[in-house]
Amino acid sequence: MDYRKSAQEVLDNIGGADNVVSAAHCATRLRLVIADNAKVDKEALENIDGAKGVFEAQGQLQIIFGTGTVNKVYDEIIALSGVEAATKAEVKEAAAQQQNIFMRAIKVLGDVFVPIIPAIVASGLLLGIMSALNFMASNGFIALDTNNFIYKIADLVSGTSFGILQILIGYSAAKAFGANPYLGAVVGGAFINSSLQSAYTVASEGVQTMVNVIPGMYSFEWVGYQGHVIPIVIACAILAFLEKRLHKVVPEMFDLFVTPLVSVFVTVLVTLVAVGPIFVWAENAILGLIQALLTLPFGIGSFIVGLFYAPTVVTGIHQMYTAIDLGQLAQYGVTYWLPIASAANIAQGGAALAVAFKTRDAKIKGLALPSALSAFMGITEPAIFGVNLRFFKPFIAGCIGGGCGALVCALTSLAASGTGVTGIFGILLCLAQPVQYAIMFAVAALVSFAVSFVLYKDEPKASEQA
Repeated sequence: MDYRKSAQEVLDNIGGADNVVSAAHCATRLRLVIADNAKVDKEALENIDGAKGVFEAQGQLQIIFGTGTVNKVYDEIIALSGVEAATKAEVKEAAAQQQNIFMRAIKVLGDVFVPIIPAIVASGLLLGIMSALNFMASNGFIALDTNNFIYKIADLVSGTSFGILQILIGYSAAKAFGANPYLGAVVGGAFINSSLQSAYTVASEGVQTMVNVIPGMYSFEWVGYQGHVIPIVIACAILAFLEKRLHKVVPEMFDLFVTPLVSVFVTVLVTLVAVGPIFVWAENAILGLIQALLTLPFGIGSFIVGLFYAPTVVTGIHQMYTAIDLGQLAQYGVTYWLPIASAANIAQGGAALAVAFKTRDAKIKGLALPSALSAFMGITEPAIFGVNLRFFKPFIAGCIGGGCGALVCALTSLAASGTGVTGIFGILLCLAQPVQYAIMFAVAALVSFAVSFVLYKDEPKASEQA
């Protein structure tokens, strides 16, 4: 392969070097932020030697070249164009500046919640394993010694991330908003301080203490924010607003202790007294509506969510879904959203696999097969953007399969003990219901494969049309 030639063809078909705002690459994809998308010829880009797919996501033009190839093409592009090399973070930031306010807000949610997923995965997987072990022990399948030191340590670790979730969110949110992340952790910790009544006891004990702000007119509940995530994010936005402005007005000799003290105190005060209760209500309302949708009779609501899940991935809205998962985990102890996401991902893999089996084009087959396997592992971008959306009918097939898989989730009450892992390995979060997960996987994959196999046809080549 001539990497320089491919690089030159990329530049020629994106409107030249002057049309590139920023450029970077990941393990498999060239990531470009384009000034004028009207100058981009996607069809020509897809036919470049080595290119395995082209798609737009999160304000970036992404060209799939594959591991070991993308970095060489990228180096040639930098050499030919004179464009300054950038990191993935810098490219994302450049792309964000070209997005509308709504998409920027979605990006912020992604920036807050995505970094803490590994911590949630660690606890979630252990919770799933512990749940499965306890289920087997209670039904006589195994003998389980709960006094064993390994069991005790596993039980300890499994609940840790969820016990300090507000601190994790506080740190991550403060960092995303440009505030001191350690101050964010303090703010998050304040809302689960043992001085406050635990929110988990309100249902059984009622609110034990009301604090007067204006006697006889306004008071607020002296209750912690266990089970809530959005109010912590809002609190850290307030923290960042205060901290940045105080840094500008407080004399340098006092800044070290005045700014953190005032920022944290005012943030916690404003949140507990006024802002927090509003967003607690809003979050409860949103989660309640989502749960009402997912529990509609005959699984209708879940089918609709599964049907339209992949289109939200295309638009980037899916970055906010971790907030839904964490909200459900905090309130219900499990998430009903993640299995539906898993069904949608698996279905896109099934649709791409059908393309791999049916196509006679070696290049398409070489892209579709690994893309399908990637989707089965929970990474859907190559399948969605490189294959299914490109031919569209497989994408529709994947949506139908996702809806059918989500329907199984509803009918079997499938739930996950954590978030962040879908596809084949998603079963580790559903070890209490492995059979239901396997049925969901089979239905999502087989339905999407069958529909895609029927609908997909290779596009006639120019020589055949003539």
